[in-house]
Amino acid sequence: MYTLVWTTGFTRAAKKFTEQHHGLRSKFTTILHDLEVDPFQPHLKYHHLTGKLKGIQAVSLTHSYRITLTVMVTDKEIILLDIGSHDEVYR
Repeated sequence: MYTLVWTTGFTRAAKKFTEQHHGLRSKFTTILHDLEVDPFQPHLKYHHLTGKLKGIQAVSLTHSYRITLTVMVTDKEIILLDIGSHDEVYR
């Protein structure tokens, strides 16, 4: 089991995201639970980012929305960084 670490920025972004996307609240909760269990599950589409975001990973919430994060395997922690559209989180 992994521990989710909510950064201040992620907390703000998640609040804003769930207020704007009521229909995705359940999916968001499910994805967070699945991350706690195993962030490497195939349906999460876990992937490493490149370029200026090198060192950060992402998972898919939907085809259009992503959650960026950092996985600390040694500590079994997942540091949540941002949530939003593809263009918003990869800026």
